[in-house]
Amino acid sequence: MPASTVIPVLAYEDVAEAVDWLCRTFGFTERWRAGNHRAQLAVGDGAVAVTQGPPQGRTTVMVRVDDVNASYERARERGARIIGAPADYPYGERQYTAVDLGGHTWTFSQSIADVAPEEWGGTSVDL
Repeated sequence: MPASTVIPVLAYEDVAEAVDWLCRTFGFTERWRAGNHRAQLAVGDGAVAVTQGPPQGRTTVMVRVDDVNASYERARERGARIIGAPADYPYGERQYTAVDLGGHTWTFSQSIADVAPEEWGGTSVDL
């Protein structure tokens, strides 16, 4: 298991097709595969599990990247359905959103500024 605290598990009708598509389109790398029913992909210092089965509702995953524009170009060129082009947000992130072959939504995010939550309408919480 990777050191990630949270590992999303997403269902796809065809695990092999999903793994190939996610790696080719979003630049993930395959860590391991168990037959034709499960795989784990590396995403930066995190991971996502791919399992065989019908998608269970609409899932959204956010992925931090170093270069949102390069990620966007790669995904667009490889056929991802883009539902939100790269844009800057007041909370200090540049993001785009795409839908994969299984209908899952992926938002890719790059930090572009360190902005206090109070500056964009949020509230800081002391932990």
